[in-house]
Amino acid sequence: LGYMPQRDLLLPWRSVLDNVLLARDIRGVPRRESRKEALGMLERFGLSGFEQDHPSALSGGMRQRAALLRTWLTGCDTLLLDEPFGALDALTRKELQDWLLSVWQEFGRTVMFITHDVEEAVYLADRVIVLSSRPGSVKRELTVELPRPRRQGMVADPLFGSYVRGLLGD
Repeated sequence: LGYMPQRDLLLPWRSVLDNVLLARDIRGVPRRESRKEALGMLERFGLSGFEQDHPSALSGGMRQRAALLRTWLTGCDTLLLDEPFGALDALTRKELQDWLLSVWQEFGRTVMFITHDVEEAVYLADRVIVLSSRPGSVKRELTVELPRPRRQGMVADPLFGSYVRGLLGD
């Protein structure tokens, strides 16, 4: 299981490339092999040209992309993303939602996405599970049958709205 926490946790003294290689370094994957794979993915993750920059030179969205690439490079088939877009402004958040959907569609990994944003859950997910407060238990489960590829304009669709209302209802 590859895990990405809410904050990017990029190490400020390491370059973008060195940050995305961290998990592979810890696992003992040969640096040459890791570097080749990471360099091939940097463009897809919107980080091409920033390989040697440090996190302080990146926007919030780029920092999240770097953190997601680090998680992606773990090689795990299942990724747990814990509110990765929660601290971003609305426009960057929407852009990264679309970007995440395209990366997911391209590479087909299982993604468990934790969010407090009901619209984000409906937009990104095929299945939404709502948990109760303490003690946590499944309060509601919903299969989202919106067509793919998803587009931001879908939020105005009555079916989208019915999913959101169904999740917010008591």
